[in-house]
Amino acid sequence: MPIFTYVAVDDKGGTVSGTVDQLDRAGAIDTLVKQDLRPVSVKEAKVKKTMKFNFGTKKVKSDQIVMFTRQLSAMVGAGVPILRALNALADHVADSPALRKILLGVIVDVEAGATLGDALAKYPNTFNDIYVNMVRAGEAAGILEDILSRLAYQQEKSMSLRKKIKSSMAYPITLLSVTVLAFFGLMLFIIPQIGKILTDLGGAEAKLPVITQIMLGISAFMLQYWYVVFIVLAVIIFGFISYIKTPAGKYQFDSVILMTPGVNKIAKKIAVAHFARTFSALIEAGVSVLEALTVTSRAVGNSVFKKAIVEAEMEVKDGKTLSSVLEANKLFPPIVSQMILVGEETGQTDKVLVKVADFYEEEVDSAIASISSIIEPAMIIIMGSMVGLIAVSVMLPIASLSQNIK
Repeated sequence: MPIFTYVAVDDKGGTVSGTVDQLDRAGAIDTLVKQDLRPVSVKEAKVKKTMKFNFGTKKVKSDQIVMFTRQLSAMVGAGVPILRALNALADHVADSPALRKILLGVIVDVEAGATLGDALAKYPNTFNDIYVNMVRAGEAAGILEDILSRLAYQQEKSMSLRKKIKSSMAYPITLLSVTVLAFFGLMLFIIPQIGKILTDLGGAEAKLPVITQIMLGISAFMLQYWYVVFIVLAVIIFGFISYIKTPAGKYQFDSVILMTPGVNKIAKKIAVAHFARTFSALIEAGVSVLEALTVTSRAVGNSVFKKAIVEAEMEVKDGKTLSSVLEANKLFPPIVSQMILVGEETGQTDKVLVKVADFYEEEVDSAIASISSIIEPAMIIIMGSMVGLIAVSVMLPIASLSQNIK
């Protein structure tokens, strides 16, 4: 996040200077005004980029953020001042030194006059745009307790969905890893020994089946250039991961996912569920439609959907209704635009979108369960086929040699 240096006049006529973190200059000026300061000069500071090595640092876990949010909501609801609540929570998070360090930084900023939302915005890796914007909306409307409670619920739903996806993919990934390791093990250690035995039995001029020759050739190449094989694989994997982390690579990867049969339906349902729940939570918190679309586009998790939401935001800014814009976009199922239309007519967009989110999260659960039941036997068939191929390449020359012996 950019850092702005400022010179301002306080309510006593004195001159103060310092820095403030905001997305843009307008946001920095707004923050200063909220602190009863009259900005004289606000400029973006040029920060020198340095390489940081964060060895040993730990990321704050999702369940710890959920627990912190629920506890803060309860304390604010009980009438405990923000600073006292933050200090109490910082003293009782010994199991998370990373979160405690962040809370201490937030306390310092709040004591200096910053709002809670602005203080949390300095830690985007822990408190994302959705979290910060909802807290800001809650502070502005005086309903911080309700906002924090909704945030905790939303985070629990998102965390539950991620856990289900990870658990459903754990078994297929394990089988795939075992298959790859078994292939390299057979090619490097077993096939060379079998080839030697066949050569000893049949002689140097023995004619081996084509499939056996291919397997022995692959094995010989891997045995001689095994380091080249591993280096090439490592480069390919590293290059692929690095590429999909770039905006263009991420967009292409997400596009391929949305075009892949079987996987595309689940990916669309996950993106729609994220869109509906995030957008409804922001609207319910009092965030404007345009700002809610901006934040939701960054939280939907799919670059193709992100681009569609950004384009929808531009059309809504030009005067179109959100329901009509989404209805014209094939990425969003008809039920989404129809439910938003009902919400626009009744003034309950947040409530109808929560129902959409619940519906698609249930659809994702059933889709993940069904695809898991398909992937597992498919992986077993792949492993069996590999073992069968190697067995055939071994048994055919043995059968041929036994006929020659007879």
